[in-house]
Amino acid sequence: MQLLHTMLRVGDMQRSIDFYTDVIGMDLLRTTERPDQGYTLAFVAFKGGNKNGEAELELTYNHGVSDYDLGSAYGHIALGVDDVAQTCERIRAAGGTITREAGPVKGGTTVIAFVEDPDGYKVELIEMGTHGS
Repeated sequence: MQLLHTMLRVGDMQRSIDFYTDVIGMDLLRTTERPDQGYTLAFVAFKGGNKNGEAELELTYNHGVSDYDLGSAYGHIALGVDDVAQTCERIRAAGGTITREAGPVKGGTTVIAFVEDPDGYKVELIEMGTHGS
């Protein structure tokens, strides 16, 4: 089995594509317009996505819906990075919002930070050299 993708509903497709590509650094793999069904899809990923064994994010815009109640069940997606502090600076410079600065996780030494996407979804950055400690 392989994790293929996670779907996030977004309120503005272009804004979300811009965030995940320009701010986070993912690649836009493909888009699909379904006007008769009332939705648009965009898939973003690192390193080519599924064809290279990497999970993808499916961004779904339901036509006419600009915001969602994220509820209390959703947590976050996590991205492994080489240097969390440096990644935060790059994201901040690109206009992203850091909601938790780089530092060790409570009770451990794994270095993490949190970013918020334009729809309020949390993205955790985990420093790979410290992961699991």
